[in-house]
Amino acid sequence: MAQQKKLQSRVCEILEIDRPIVLAGMGGASSPALAAAVSNAGGLGVLGAAACGPRQLREWIRQTREMTDKPFGVDTLLPASVRRASYDDREGPTPADLLPERQAFAEEFMRKEGIDPLEARSRQRGPDDDEPALFTKEFFEAQMEVIIQERVPVYASGLGNPGPWMSELRANGTKVMAVVGAVRHAIQVKSSGLDIIVAQGHDGGGHNSPVGTMALIPQVVDAVGDTPVLGAGGISDGRGVAAALMLGAEGVWVGSAFLASEEANIFDFQKQAIVDATEEGTSVSRTVTGKPARIIRSKWTEHWLREDVEPLPMPYQGMISGPVMAAANRDGRGDINPGFAGQGIGMIKAVRPAKEIFDELVFGAEQALAGTTNLLG
Repeated sequence: MAQQKKLQSRVCEILEIDRPIVLAGMGGASSPALAAAVSNAGGLGVLGAAACGPRQLREWIRQTREMTDKPFGVDTLLPASVRRASYDDREGPTPADLLPERQAFAEEFMRKEGIDPLEARSRQRGPDDDEPALFTKEFFEAQMEVIIQERVPVYASGLGNPGPWMSELRANGTKVMAVVGAVRHAIQVKSSGLDIIVAQGHDGGGHNSPVGTMALIPQVVDAVGDTPVLGAGGISDGRGVAAALMLGAEGVWVGSAFLASEEANIFDFQKQAIVDATEEGTSVSRTVTGKPARIIRSKWTEHWLREDVEPLPMPYQGMISGPVMAAANRDGRGDINPGFAGQGIGMIKAVRPAKEIFDELVFGAEQALAGTTNLLG
């Protein structure tokens, strides 16, 4: 009889957690309630703070501390350039030049779908709001200032290299992770001296890699030597956790499985879209953020494809999609904004408490690691 193996690794020691399962920092969805629930269950909850302004980020960090006495993390974006796209290398109109035209394109889409735009005041920064504009260099720097001031236990860079802030993070005793989608990126962030690297493959929801999860994890593991790796991308049950470990990862970074949790900070119609979806229900699109991201297929993503219109790069595309997504949320239009998700959502059949999802991931992984049942001899 195969010996049962307990789901523990070096990652548990580094992060001071019981099981090497880390909640992916899914922007907006991984809020204090969900992060605290995963940390309390024995993993590491991570706040998905990509779009949080400095004030909201500080509030989220303090709320999480009130809900758990366990370690938790914060995930933000640190893109090397928020304007990197094919536009930069060619003559012609800039993204700023094209913005009014694309905004008119979005407004026409809303008219066709019978969506009334939100009042301008509700979707723009007020005159007394001195916070930096979303997804600008100043915005990212303001977020990092809060993270350093609040001395968070773990920081995760969901995009980009945390190297410039390492000395200040280290002075606070903060553990540092970075999400990568290619071996060359893994080598770059390893040189910063961080603690853990997350190898997220093409299967994953949100911003991801062009390389498949099964191919990416072992190549990153081989490239970074003794730096522990978390596997990510399409991991939605215990078998996926076990598979990542067999590929050399020492833990997992799980997102979509927790989107269908009671604590996830997304709309009920978006949770239902996940439960209803199949493995074919997503596509990689730049239509929401301006960078390639895996999203549940919708009328919005299909409209851009059908009309053959090119999205603008970050941060401009967010100025176009933001009002549409906000109006769709107000009206409960899951056919327009079902949300981000990975290809593993076909395995998700119900909305459940986060602890139940976590415990099932652990149990399923330990059962799978104890021995296979599908080999002869």
